[in-house]
Amino acid sequence: MTVKEPKKKTTKKAPSASRYIFAIGRRKTAQAKVKLFPDGTGEVEVNKQPLAKYFPTYASQKIVLQSLDLLGALKKYNAIVSAVGGGIMAQAQATALGISRALVKLDPNSRLVLKKQGLLRRDARKKERKKPGLKRARRAPQWQKR
Repeated sequence: MTVKEPKKKTTKKAPSASRYIFAIGRRKTAQAKVKLFPDGTGEVEVNKQPLAKYFPTYASQKIVLQSLDLLGALKKYNAIVSAVGGGIMAQAQATALGISRALVKLDPNSRLVLKKQGLLRRDARKKERKKPGLKRARRAPQWQKR
């Protein structure tokens, strides 16, 4: 007869460096899935490319890093972003929203600062669909007298 040993109780492990905060940002038809890693070095990777390579213009890079810069956390976090759809600027703005949402999940006190700057507002404008009988969404054919 064998004696069964009691099962060992598992304890929760402390969060390691591989833990991240997940958030989604959207703008028009662009979507950005953001994984924000605390205790980072400030590296941002978009679609497996460095930030400077994927967003080559200074303006788009500034949009992406605006929330981190505002909180003075440029060198505190690493981010891995998967951006799809829309154009480059829409993806940059979607990424910025995703990073802002992740920062709020990490530190709820930063919400007031980010909200005041408008970084937590989702820009829901999309292209209007084309209606039948019209050339575009609202553009009617030119009227002819004869």
